[in-house]
Formats: sequence, C-alpha cells, structure tokens
Amino acid sequence: MRPTTGQFPATRFRRLRKSDALRRLAQENTLSVNDLIWPVFVRDGVNVAEPITSMPGVSRLSIDRLVKAAEDAAALGIPAICLFPYTDPDLRTETCEEAWNPENLANRAIRAIKSAVPQIAVMTDVALDPYNANGHDGLVRDGIILNDETIEALVKMSLAQAEAGADILGPSDMMDGRIGAMRQALEMSGYQNVAIMSYAAKYASAFYGPFRDAVGAGSRLVGDKKTYQMNPANSDEALRLIERDLSEGADAVMVKPGMPYLDICRRAKDTFGAPTYAYQVSGEYAMLMAAAQNGWIDGDKAMMESMMAFRRAGCDGVLSYFAPRVAKLLNDQT
Repeated sequence: MRPTTGQFPATRFRRLRKSDALRRLAQENTLSVNDLIWPVFVRDGVNVAEPITSMPGVSRLSIDRLVKAAEDAAALGIPAICLFPYTDPDLRTETCEEAWNPENLANRAIRAIKSAVPQIAVMTDVALDPYNANGHDGLVRDGIILNDETIEALVKMSLAQAEAGADILGPSDMMDGRIGAMRQALEMSGYQNVAIMSYAAKYASAFYGPFRDAVGAGSRLVGDKKTYQMNPANSDEALRLIERDLSEGADAVMVKPGMPYLDICRRAKDTFGAPTYAYQVSGEYAMLMAAAQNGWIDGDKAMMESMMAFRRAGCDGVLSYFAPRVAKLLNDQT
C-alpha cells in the first residue's frame, strides 16, 4: 500500500522544484540519444533530396544522400534508422513482386548504408503498400485483403531484407500470424540474429496521411485499412495482439501512432516488460511543425516535451522524424 502524502505545510512539493539542480535530482524519467530511431524515406536517383510538402523539413533522399544522412545520424549517436521506400509507380503491381526483389530500392539502400556506416542499425518496413498497385498492406482479391497469401509474400520480403543486411525487421502489415511465419523462415535460413520489432498495436488512424504521401501510397489506396488495422476504441485487443506477437518470436513491440495511444504504451510495458516502442507518426510530426511554424508553440520545447511523454509512458524508444533535432539538443546539453 502506498504511503499517504503528508499535509501542508510539512509537505511542500515546491521545495524540490526551486532550482535546476533540485529539479534534476528529483526527475523521474530521462531522455537520451539512445532512445531514438530515425525514420527516413528513400527514392531512386542521384544527389536527390525531394521535399515532402506535408512534412516540413523531411525529404525523400536518393541512396547517396541517404548514406550521408546515416553518417550524420551515427555521428550524433542515433543508434538506428528505419527505411521507407518511395517505389517507382511503374513497379507497383497487384502481385507486389518488387517487394522481395533482392535489387529493389530498399534492399540496395540497406546494403549501401551497412557498407558505409556499419555501426548504425538498419530497420526496415515489412508491408506491401509501397509496392501495391492499390495501396494496401496486403494482397487484394475482389476487394478483400488476403491474410494467408500476404504472409507468404511478407516472408519472402523479410528474407530478402535479411540477406541485404537489415538488423531489425519492422512488420507493419497487421496480418494475423505473420510474426511466427517470419521468425520460422529466418531461423531456417540462417538469420537467427535478425531482430523483429512488430507493429503489434497499429491503429486505423487518421494521423498517417502525410506518410502515405511520402511513400506514394495515399493516392492509390482503394477503400480503407480497417479490416486489418486496429479500431481506435480498443485497448484490451492491443494487449492480446502484443502477447501473441511476443509468443510468436517478436523481440520488441511497437504502438502506432504514438501520442494518441500513450495509454497503450503504458499498459504494454507494465503487462509484458518487453522492449516497447512508439512511432511518433507523420501526422503528429506535421501538427507540431505547423504549429511551430505559425508561432503558436515553441517548436523545440514542444518537441522535447513530446519525447519525454513517450518515456514517461514506458517506451524504451521512439521512432520520430525529429530524431536528428532531438539528438543535437541532447548533445548540446552534455
């Protein structure tokens, strides 16, 4: 049983707030560069940095520019980057075979980064939407997103990424059973040390819009993703999904989006104690950036406060487009 808080004036909470030194001594949670994963977008071309209108400050980078960005991230101490490809529209088909092409854009980017910056961990996205003619994360037949057939495609995609040198696979598709199938295939193919960070609780959210622009899937999407992504009204279901994915071989789990679902992060960490991450998604980033650019909030302070919110909710790390800015501010404080 928790002790009862003393009464005023014996108890004055302001005593431990009166100076910076006392505030730091009493601080319950901390944020470090080690808590950051930087999501980045890659496209074909040479020396290309193509701004994404709906995500101010974020660009699609050609592989050569991406390698330089990875070098800069490593210099800042960021431990991992996560790759999302903008696939040539001519390569997007209903069968999605480009997803497991060993020479596709994502796999070439993995190899280039691991060759130039071997110390940084490379995380990938495992889902079919960047390769799908209709913008869905799974194969589609007669308007139905196919679960089991999609898993077969995701397994081939996972093995191609592992062969390219990926350190962490991030299945974001939300098909039932894909973690077990991926883990078994990785084990049987000699990739026992490739980690899986499962998007275990991924909600059918309105906060993904700018991301879909960034990977070129938004305009192609036919229908919605509510038959495989989670209902925003549900939280117990998230715990069941997380438990299942951990039992099937996930090494870490993710909650997506982030700030609207901090309660899920807290419940997941308290319940399972597994490595737990959140994705501060494109819509969250865009809102903070827009408010800051309009002078309505202090951008840096709001950014850092949002990062601390994830740590307070139990997250071991955060995928955020702010990662380089956060790292620079943290490094300046040391």
